[in-house]
Amino acid sequence: MPVDRRGSVAGVVLAAGSSTRMGSNKLLLDIDGEPMLRHVAGRAVGAGLDPVLVVLGFEAERLAPALEGLTCSVLVNGDYERGMNSSFCFGLARVPEDASAVVIMLGDMPFITAAMIRALVAKFRGTDTALVVSRYGHVTAPPTLFSRSLFPEFRVSDGDGCGKEVVSRYRDAAVEVPLPASAITDLDVPRDYERVKTLLAIGP
Repeated sequence: MPVDRRGSVAGVVLAAGSSTRMGSNKLLLDIDGEPMLRHVAGRAVGAGLDPVLVVLGFEAERLAPALEGLTCSVLVNGDYERGMNSSFCFGLARVPEDASAVVIMLGDMPFITAAMIRALVAKFRGTDTALVVSRYGHVTAPPTLFSRSLFPEFRVSDGDGCGKEVVSRYRDAAVEVPLPASAITDLDVPRDYERVKTLLAIGP
């Protein structure tokens, strides 16, 4: 069935992981004066994604207050220890039926801006693609936009990387949005955070 591209585009922010290598919950690290989770979710809200669903798991009771006042819905995945795929499917299942597409984001990508997210949505609305991917130089990474027409694909994909599997399956038909290589960063260990703070201090 054709997808009405004029409908809303939802956002799902995956933020259920345990941050074991950081030594503390990285989603509470300060980014420009606010917890990283709020910073990232705020960009999704600012981009006009509707609704914005934030999937929590580990330390959900500590993270939820960081989102107070934002126009987003907090979801708690009780099976988060099963891996990111569990949270991915948990959030996707709660996207409203009238949404035309969903943008999947990671809670630990602080350099993603509202403008970058809007660029993905614009590609979806302006083309006939079912998949819009972010391209950072030679690397493909979230945020990724999936048309509603692809949602059934996740029900037949197994493993922790079902999102990657669907992207790979439809890669030839995907539309790319080129983003600055500096926008993608690993934030897994304390030295990564120090590097991010340095980059934020330097500015664009």
